[in-house]
Amino acid sequence: MQTSTVINFRPLATGTRTDASDCSDAFGPMPELPKPTQRWTVRRKAAVIESVRGGWVPIDEICELYSVSVDEFLAWERDIDRYGIHGLRTTRYQIYRDTNAPARQAG
Repeated sequence: MQTSTVINFRPLATGTRTDASDCSDAFGPMPELPKPTQRWTVRRKAAVIESVRGGWVPIDEICELYSVSVDEFLAWERDIDRYGIHGLRTTRYQIYRDTNAPARQAG
């Protein structure tokens, strides 16, 4: 004797999208990318990093759009991983830089 399984799905709320192009529930919304002509701020760099890490934009397109080298972008990622969003600051970079490295190499 065969049995069947009945799966009860919750009804969709009114006004929600049902097409496959809306992935915001699964992956969150894509961050708003800054304009290529804007000055770099910590938040704008973080949005660009988030869009690449989220898979919304490939790294080569970001580098071409914003005239940033891949090495510079990877440095942003390294800094945000090590120091958090404040590690992306350029005005206080000396706080995060290892200033004793040349002294250790010489000695």
